[in-house]
Amino acid sequence: MRDDDAHNLGLHRVLEPSGALPQAATRLDAAGPAFRNEVVIDVETLNIDSASFDQIVNDVGRDEKAVGSRIAAIVAERGKMQNPVTGSGGMLLGRVRELGTDYSGPVPLAVGDPVATLVSLTLTPLDLEEITAVRLDADQVDVRGTAYLWPSSPVVAIPDDLDERVALAALDVCGAPAQAKRLVADCRRLAILGAGKSGMICAAAAREFGGDDLEIFGLDRDVESLQKLASKGLFDDIRGVNARRPVEVLAAVEEMTGGEPADVVINTCNVAGTEMAAILPVRPGGTVYFFNMATDFSRAALGCEGIGRDAQLLIGNGYAEGHAELTLDLVRRYEVIRERIQALVA
Repeated sequence: MRDDDAHNLGLHRVLEPSGALPQAATRLDAAGPAFRNEVVIDVETLNIDSASFDQIVNDVGRDEKAVGSRIAAIVAERGKMQNPVTGSGGMLLGRVRELGTDYSGPVPLAVGDPVATLVSLTLTPLDLEEITAVRLDADQVDVRGTAYLWPSSPVVAIPDDLDERVALAALDVCGAPAQAKRLVADCRRLAILGAGKSGMICAAAAREFGGDDLEIFGLDRDVESLQKLASKGLFDDIRGVNARRPVEVLAAVEEMTGGEPADVVINTCNVAGTEMAAILPVRPGGTVYFFNMATDFSRAALGCEGIGRDAQLLIGNGYAEGHAELTLDLVRRYEVIRERIQALVA
């Protein structure tokens, strides 16, 4: 255990540039031993952010070895998993190895507990010994490594009634359904772009907490997935679209709503260039929520200006009070969601 001064925001782990917070740092100290205010985690799986994983696969191909090598190279260079192109990271699954004498984190932990981090890999000091498997359809890599967290970094104990990989995959996007719950309070027409993990859990949150007159519209390129979700009541109507074609998306939404704009649009796509597809269908004074790490926020802001759309643009926040509990509860109660995630991570 290091006796050096440790900071509750992790400043003691920043190597470059001096004075930066860990997320903004270009390089972190990921070496042991731990500081007194840290928890040490034996890392078993990295759940890479969807936009980041998609970018890596598009760059190196659907080659497990090449994807693993790229991830290992990023971590070796930066001391954390932060994709230099997307700027995003993900989260991890592991087990508590050691608790510092001064560690007082957000939840009680004991050595041996299975845990998932609720804080991004972009600020988590990470030392990888080996990548043992790459799961291309799950955005996950199995590893042997060590991570360090300080008191301000949220972490959750994995519940024993859910498969660990399923819980990890769901927790990676748990900020989205928490925000969806808030957004549907006075919403009548909700459009969700993307029917992956975050999109379908947002739909479940909207169904749970929206009013009786709420209509939920699903848009994705994968029509088969949309149909499965709609058959279980998550969507009232669906359309297969390319979210990089905003006029096509607008026409699809208007077709489903009878020409009316959406009150809220949630963008969960994992590719760049979908900003206007989310903005065009929303009503003046409506809300667009970008839970998409590939979003270019200057493009979104200037795009609103360019079409004269007075809409509220929200940046996806990975943290919200009670977000982990809400998400895991939805996964438990919606079998279609649990089964789809299980199929991805199997």
